[in-house]
Amino acid sequence: MVVFRKTRDFAHKLFPYKVVLTADDTKVARDYIAAYWSRLERFHPKDDESQLGLPKPYLVPAFEEGHEFDFNELYYWDSYFMVQGLLDKNHKELTLGILENLVHMFERFKIIPNASRTYLMGRSQPPFLTSLIFDLYDTYKMDKRWLKRVISVAEAEYNMVWMGTTKPNARQVYQGLSRYYDINYLNDLAEAESGWDMNPRFGRQALHFLPVDLNTLLYKYEMDFSRAAEIFGDESKVLEWQEKAATRKSVMDKLMWNDLKGMYFDFDYTKEKRGTVNSLAAYYALWTGMADEQQAARLVKSLKRFEVRGGVATTDAPILSKFVPGNLPMQWAYPNGWAPLHFIVVEGLERYGYHQEARRIALKWLKTNLDWFNAHGVFLEKYNVASPGNPPARGVYPSLTGFGWTNAVFEHFCQKYIDK
Repeated sequence: MVVFRKTRDFAHKLFPYKVVLTADDTKVARDYIAAYWSRLERFHPKDDESQLGLPKPYLVPAFEEGHEFDFNELYYWDSYFMVQGLLDKNHKELTLGILENLVHMFERFKIIPNASRTYLMGRSQPPFLTSLIFDLYDTYKMDKRWLKRVISVAEAEYNMVWMGTTKPNARQVYQGLSRYYDINYLNDLAEAESGWDMNPRFGRQALHFLPVDLNTLLYKYEMDFSRAAEIFGDESKVLEWQEKAATRKSVMDKLMWNDLKGMYFDFDYTKEKRGTVNSLAAYYALWTGMADEQQAARLVKSLKRFEVRGGVATTDAPILSKFVPGNLPMQWAYPNGWAPLHFIVVEGLERYGYHQEARRIALKWLKTNLDWFNAHGVFLEKYNVASPGNPPARGVYPSLTGFGWTNAVFEHFCQKYIDK
């Protein structure tokens, strides 16, 4: 049975009750998720019309019987978050195979495309390759030879794709920082590379912005390359990558950190000014370890901008422009909450020792997911966290149920906050 108890953490005035869930509460949902993975698994070894062949089985983001908007291709950042619910010995072959597919695409095309389709090769998605590599390295105790092979691919991706300065990878554009991009040089397609399609952060001018999340992920690449160099005993490379990461942080602090608001903001390099939209992209600085202790404390204090009844909203307030006729629907905004962003926020809070805040948000998110599942028998791509009983705000493409990253993060949080 789901119950509520009073709490006295920093947000107790706004959120006077915290969620308590038991293993019995979540058992049916978790059994459903465990059985659902087989419905998301695909194996497509040869090129076929627009779909690219991949050497190993993989997972698609969602499957809904009879839905005309279906998935049969592998997606870059979806794959990372789906793996988070499968890091166990039973799924070793599948999760290692997903990484091999990403490596294969880079080696063949010199980019990890948005997804394994010819028509989606003009852009990538948020770079999580080094994070996936080290999650698998640590979980399965992989050897140095394996690490050296796959981390070299990630380094090539970093240099060619994310630090490229000319077409087809004109992403590094200002003071060493990078933007999201698309080979067609269209703002809406560059915004699709962010994974946040569509959102209010860029004002439909994504090519003009240096995004917080992207550059923080590249900071993590640099620190991950430093870790790999340490494993290989290359001290000069350890220091070289740490210096690159320190330089990136310094530039980001100068351009993107607003000390008055205690938040990172995207930076419009064409106007040389910060954006104005408060978003959960700022919390990548916690997940990657880029924030210093004072910045972390400010970011935790700023959570009240986003925390609502059902979790944390993607942005901090309704965006009036999304109701203007002719504007694209902005599903990556208030009132919607998303599994990958809850994962980033919760794990970031844990990294800096804010365990109570992390647990509170994780359990809110679990309850939002669970209540919808208990009422409708499915998991969603996204949820209305401001009013969890209501449907989420719609996006530019149809929503599907049985969603992989929602399932995975639900299972991950259950393991972390219920099983333990």
